[in-house]
Amino acid sequence: MKNIIVGILTLFIIALMALTAMRGRAYHGGEQGKVIEDIAGRAAKSSQMEPASKDDREIEQDKLKALRDKAGNVGGFKVSQSYKSKCASCHGMNGAGIIGPKLIGLESDDVYKKLLDYKAGRKENLVMKGLLMKLNEADLREFADEIGEFESRAKALQQ
Repeated sequence: MKNIIVGILTLFIIALMALTAMRGRAYHGGEQGKVIEDIAGRAAKSSQMEPASKDDREIEQDKLKALRDKAGNVGGFKVSQSYKSKCASCHGMNGAGIIGPKLIGLESDDVYKKLLDYKAGRKENLVMKGLLMKLNEADLREFADEIGEFESRAKALQQ
């Protein structure tokens, strides 16, 4: 008896599948099928128009590249990659200050003492403490020496 029921259900399902296939594409995705065809048609049309706007894109890409190059050299003098990654976002590429205070013109010993204070928590600044937490005193000294040279580097560029 089970085999008869399974056989009848199988034939019924196959008949439904054949009926769906014969009825056409409305049963193959309905409105979604039409939307997909519309998108494909629009993509073909836009790919035909692309060469005309490609020149504009190239011009914009050139302008963006020029801006990136200029932004990378805004400080005028070279700074270390460590300074760029840890300090420049707040203090600027040349130490002129953006969000953080101005560093240019400070003595290296003063900067070193301040860095130690930030690291030890004697001066409150969570951003500075977080940045300096994993650095040792030699790294802090390198930062301080580099920052202490900013003023002389800037003067050398002006001459």
